[in-house]
Amino acid sequence: MRSVSRLGAAALALIPTAAFAQGADPQGSGPIVSALGWLQGTLLGSVATAVAVMAVAAVGFMMLTGRINWRFGATVIIGVFILFGAASIVGGIQAVSG
Repeated sequence: MRSVSRLGAAALALIPTAAFAQGADPQGSGPIVSALGWLQGTLLGSVATAVAVMAVAAVGFMMLTGRINWRFGATVIIGVFILFGAASIVGGIQAVSG
């Protein structure tokens, strides 16, 4: 009987539970949060959008003319979609998990 209770306790410990994020930023993280906010603004700003459009256009032209491997070209294009869709991807994962 004792082994059954140990087995039940072990099974209970292995059941996944939701991980809840902290409600506020930890003390002293202000500069880090602002630096990451700046990085996010830079990566998703108008300059980055213009560079991404030019990169996709150049890679697409090179793929059509046979100057670049299709796999590398697809990797560049998928990378741009992931970069600009990161907020939507994370939001979808959070909606499914919670």
